Amino acid sequence: MTFAATHDMHDEATRLFRGKRIVNFAFPLMILAYFVYIFFAFDISGLAQRASIDNARTLVGDSYSYKTHVEYDARSDAITVAIEGERKGTYEPGTGPGWLSFDGDIVRGDLGRGHVVTFDEGTVTYDIPGYGPITATPSRNGVDMSFPQGDRSTQPDWINASKNRLNVTTDQGRLTVTRTRAELFKYEYGWELFWFTLDSPFHGKSFGELVSLAFSSDRVVPGKSNIAAMASDFWTNKMWRHGDVAWALFETVLMAFLGTFGAAIVALPLAFLAARNFSPLIAVRFGVRRVFDFVRGVDALIWTIVLARAFGPGPLTGALAILLTDTGSFGKLFSEALENVDEKQIEGVQSTGAKQLQRYRFGVIPQITPVLLSQLLYYLESNTRSATIIGAITGGGIGLLLTQAMITQKDWEEVTYYIVLVILMVMIMDSVSGWLRGRLIGRAEGH
Repeated sequence: MTFAATHDMHDEATRLFRGKRIVNFAFPLMILAYFVYIFFAFDISGLAQRASIDNARTLVGDSYSYKTHVEYDARSDAITVAIEGERKGTYEPGTGPGWLSFDGDIVRGDLGRGHVVTFDEGTVTYDIPGYGPITATPSRNGVDMSFPQGDRSTQPDWINASKNRLNVTTDQGRLTVTRTRAELFKYEYGWELFWFTLDSPFHGKSFGELVSLAFSSDRVVPGKSNIAAMASDFWTNKMWRHGDVAWALFETVLMAFLGTFGAAIVALPLAFLAARNFSPLIAVRFGVRRVFDFVRGVDALIWTIVLARAFGPGPLTGALAILLTDTGSFGKLFSEALENVDEKQIEGVQSTGAKQLQRYRFGVIPQITPVLLSQLLYYLESNTRSATIIGAITGGGIGLLLTQAMITQKDWEEVTYYIVLVILMVMIMDSVSGWLRGRLIGRAEGH
């Protein structure tokens, strides 16, 4: 080897080494620059300022607790006690939970730990241990209030007072007084009225009492067994609407089922036209494949909005949106599976004198059945989750109830309830799908 050749090889190695060093140095810089861009583009520094820990704490607290409203209306001079402030959860006049006591027109609420709120002829008194009593009276000129320690301008942070409003928030409860009303909110753990509403004869009974009643011959509701009466009161619960929720879950699963299996039925014959070994015409293959690209390139949510304008809201619109998107996905998967089938099996069936459809039926379909079933069940499981979001747009299924509960921003325990049901639904669909995959695909492969 000459000196010139050796020198050229050395120069080439040096250039490669320098190029590798530049790449190794530039790549981390690119990643760093990308994260710097994200930091400023998404205003990460302002995230802490926009975040509200108090609101987050309130929402989390609402998810596992309920609040009782005690409301005094200055215009009618009446006091109403209701769970979550709803008419369906309103107590009869002069009644309420155990922490409230009624003495004529005087209502006294023991919030615990020495916190006591008293409603007495339009005047509300909140006695706070270590601070003293706060009194407030709604009037046309505003809210007349007095404090045990100084005026309203020198009060602690948990007291917000102005001419027309008083807001006192403690760990035991919250009192709000305006010109027209005074409201007391007390939070307690649990989902109140989840089983039975206030008008049910089974409300307020312990688990032991309910079990005893279930097997008792004494009829609580004439003409019904106690078990049937309990089931009816639970199913028709006006606050939690268990019957409506069960139907909404069924609509969600049905939406996913119709969309997924409908897409498979439409995509399978089209896949033969897109497969190179079954469709000799290039123009046909190209056209069908572009159709697959188009329908699966548009997200199911976009199809949902388009179809909702065309056909109106409803679960069927959501099923059609899933069908369109999955037709493209299934068509691509099935056509690729068809292009990889074993031609010898098809030739074997053909040697028996079978016609073309028979060759497809007995020589092709058994080969792609494992792929078909596997993808079909996987997409069914995935579409069950997607149907929840699609239902929120089309007005069907559990997604609609979940959206309505979120928009009201009042009963977050219902939001939690729906989310738990969605998770259970997905878990069940996952388990059933896995079991079916094992049974059907294993059987198909064994065949």
